[in-house]
Amino acid sequence: MIHIYTDGSCLGNPGPGGWAAIIKENGGKKRLGGREDDTTNNRMEILAVIKGLQATPSHSEVTVFSDSQYVVNTMTKGWKRKANQDLWAALDTAVKERRVTWKWVRGHAGNPGNEEADALANQQIGAPPESKETLPHLDQQGHARMVDVGGKEPTAREAVAMGSVHMKPETLRLITQGQVQKGDVLSVARVAGVMAAKRTSELIPLCHPIPLDQVTVDLEPNAAARAVHITATARTTAKTGVEMEAMTAVAVAALTVYDMCKSVDRGIRVEAIRLVSKRGGKSGDIVLE
Repeated sequence: MIHIYTDGSCLGNPGPGGWAAIIKENGGKKRLGGREDDTTNNRMEILAVIKGLQATPSHSEVTVFSDSQYVVNTMTKGWKRKANQDLWAALDTAVKERRVTWKWVRGHAGNPGNEEADALANQQIGAPPESKETLPHLDQQGHARMVDVGGKEPTAREAVAMGSVHMKPETLRLITQGQVQKGDVLSVARVAGVMAAKRTSELIPLCHPIPLDQVTVDLEPNAAARAVHITATARTTAKTGVEMEAMTAVAVAALTVYDMCKSVDRGIRVEAIRLVSKRGGKSGDIVLE
């Protein structure tokens, strides 16, 4: 059995890029790498697999380890091939001549083969290890920019965020009994959170406008904690994630509770707005709590 660990990297996307393949067989190891001056991260990810497979004998049994969902899911789940047709054709040819098993691994999660491939790919373009994870909203001159996601395939994504509004017990009682002068606090805050999520790209600089499939905002009064706990879930099928939409929904829902109750409780506090989980995209599932 031959194991191939692959990775691709790009500065600018498009920009100069590098690819790497680490081939392990019977205790031996071969390191392959190369670069292109004007390319994309996705092309480098595909090219790394092509080069790795081409370096193995025909009819061999190969397991490919990649942190690219774009590559792995295209080859195993039939993702549409909207770009890079030349490389997909070359990859199909290389795969037909071998028995290939595909394994997705999370990037920068401690897998030795993946870490070595990442470092070698970045070396091809003179980038430091893990450069793909460092401040993508800055260009090579340090200027703020919107990240180019044009080369990415849309995937199903979900993000869940939470936060709390703490208050006096009597304020919480007014909310639950519907006696706040400004109206139904929980209903108004729920609608405010959904509306805010839909306008996140207008509120947060450099965020992409995202077609949201669904946003839910739940507000749960908790007498023991003297708080209203807020949970927002955002879902989309897009090229980038919805973490900011979920957190924006929580933040605006919490501020709405504050605004509607501040006249009766000067000590009301908004606390602990945070992302608790995300699903989809190249980084896979992340659960923070």
